[in-house]
Amino acid sequence: MTFVGVQVNDVRLGAELFGDQRAGQRTLVLVHGFTGSARNWLPHKPAFNAAGWRVIALDMLGHGRSEAPYEAERYSIEHCRDDILAALDQLGVPAGSAILLGYSMGGRIALYTALTGYFRGLILESASPGIADEAERAARRASDEALAERIEREGVPAFVAYWENLPLFASQRALPDAVQSAVRAQRLRNHARGLANSLRGMGTGSQPALHARLPSLTTPTLLIAGAQDAKYVAIAREMAQAIPTSTLHIVPDAGHTVHLEQPQVFEQLVIQFCQEVQA
Repeated sequence: MTFVGVQVNDVRLGAELFGDQRAGQRTLVLVHGFTGSARNWLPHKPAFNAAGWRVIALDMLGHGRSEAPYEAERYSIEHCRDDILAALDQLGVPAGSAILLGYSMGGRIALYTALTGYFRGLILESASPGIADEAERAARRASDEALAERIEREGVPAFVAYWENLPLFASQRALPDAVQSAVRAQRLRNHARGLANSLRGMGTGSQPALHARLPSLTTPTLLIAGAQDAKYVAIAREMAQAIPTSTLHIVPDAGHTVHLEQPQVFEQLVIQFCQEVQA
């Protein structure tokens, strides 16, 4: 795995590269979730390399080794889209050549970015199109702001202790201690300002609702959700009905983080979809 810093739109994004990085290679672009980083995808390196994929894993703004600007507006999903496309242009990935994969927060960003038509395929893991109801969206923005202030006030270690005990991640407690420790260590490397402003700028309450645009998405799309994650299973089913080019897979014995809880199944689904899209 090779780390590079990519200067785009006056900010520096981190990117982890693995596989054959020559131009023209089949490319898979990976976008992590909130509190994550590009290094979350490292355990999948052997499988993706063996399948012949050039992989670009990006650190979103405020995460990993990317910059953490002071202005919350700079973290908006519109800026995330523009940063991703600019980074891929610099890394030699032309329009129509890559498959984009996003998990959770990264899935929302990936969906918004894929609506540009830039990608050959789209994979959404435990993702959503946002919140359709305006009042619910406003309430979520207020909740995200309160959580952002908590991160700034209490610091990253206290926040991570709170975050990893949310019911959303309950299924992760069955994972080996070493895996849980690695995830915790990665989360602790993040910057308080970056996490707080990510909630303000690209939180679910801040992004535009994309429900009405789903029927216009013509990019082949794979939807993945864990069977134990009832909320996101329901969202994935709704998205599958709305996106005409989509395929849905509900993975047994997994919760919100399928790539962590059922890594081999996740890899098989991703590689199979990528091969079909590239055929």
